[in-house]
Amino acid sequence: MKVRNSLGSMKKMQGSQIVRRNGRTLVINKLNPRFKSRQG
Repeated sequence: MKVRNSLGSMKKMQGSQIVRRNGRTLVINKLNPRFKSRQG
C-alpha cells in the first residue's frame, strides 16, 4: 500500500473506490489490487 499526499490521480484509475476507515482516506481497487493507497 502506498502512502500519498493526494489521492486525486489514484481515484481516476479504473475500478478504484475511495473509502474512509478510522479517519484515514483509502483507495481500494478490486480490479487491480496493486493500486491500493492511503492518504497521510
